[in-house]
Amino acid sequence: MLIDKLEAIQERYFYLEEQLSDPEVVSDIKKFKKVSKEYKGLQEIIETFNFYKELLGNIETAEEMLNEEDSEMQQMAKLELEELMPEKEQVEEKIKVLLIPKDPEDAKDVIFEIRSGTGGDEASIFAGDLYKMYSKYFESKKFKVDILTINEGTVGGYNKIVLEVSGEDVYGKLKFESGAHRVQRVPKTESQGRVHTSAATVVVMPKFEMEDIDINKADLKTDTFRSSGAGGQHVNKTESGVRFTHIPTGIVSESTDGRSQIKNREIALQRLYVKIYEAQKEKHESEVAAQRKSLVGTGDRSGKIRTYNYPQNRVTDHRINLTLYNLDKIIGGELDEIIEALQVAENAEKMKVGE
Repeated sequence: MLIDKLEAIQERYFYLEEQLSDPEVVSDIKKFKKVSKEYKGLQEIIETFNFYKELLGNIETAEEMLNEEDSEMQQMAKLELEELMPEKEQVEEKIKVLLIPKDPEDAKDVIFEIRSGTGGDEASIFAGDLYKMYSKYFESKKFKVDILTINEGTVGGYNKIVLEVSGEDVYGKLKFESGAHRVQRVPKTESQGRVHTSAATVVVMPKFEMEDIDINKADLKTDTFRSSGAGGQHVNKTESGVRFTHIPTGIVSESTDGRSQIKNREIALQRLYVKIYEAQKEKHESEVAAQRKSLVGTGDRSGKIRTYNYPQNRVTDHRINLTLYNLDKIIGGELDEIIEALQVAENAEKMKVGE
């Protein structure tokens, strides 16, 4: 029953509130941060529950008034119930959505990568446009952004740019962006004025900590090597490249993105965490019978997710057949409408599984 679930959550909320004033928890920064995050995550559902209880109380009072002998009081009660009952249904729908279990990685920070795809110079320019679009969106959400690596295109934009994005519920908002983004427009490099199609790809990886994933440090083999390719003499002369091998699974990850070995260790470790996490998650999901459709990309660069059509000022998200005619605003960083539509579609799938 809905009330039973909400009361159990409220008990947990009160317990976390006590924990936040426990000196033992307060003195442990890591634990305090974890408890604070869970406590904050429950606030909206507790506020909604309190409003819902108040609403049920008002309905009960109005129903009692229907039994009054005074016809005027009965009429008032009927009018009040006509307003309260639809509101009750709306609040119950909101509660059902709030009760959908959140993906544990939604609260995590991310490694965010944009690469030019097919289309030559125009693809690099488009990758640059995507970077500007996301930068404005990050700014609107007050996300902190650190640039890890930049490889600029020959006529502008980027062949590749890797960012670290941190803030509140970063992965939960950005996880739908992984995949191939396609642009249809007259390129700046095209003198004939014909519409071309080019592509850039986005990969969004949640940032994991060692304790999030079942990894023993003794099971990791570390190698360093000299990087090759873009990055200039500094990269080639020092052993800044880092490769990790997880001995039990044979999973390998490496990085030459950062300029320093320290940064490459961090990036390679994050990639390893993601690979091992995905392997563990896949194993878990195959053991659990309930498989649900997910809109979250795997980061597969061949999976076309969105088309930006400049001549028609149109954006289409192919996963949910959403078409909007406000490309100018979206490319200006106003991504909320698309992201919220994807979140609603994802939640609808989760609710189907929960029924």
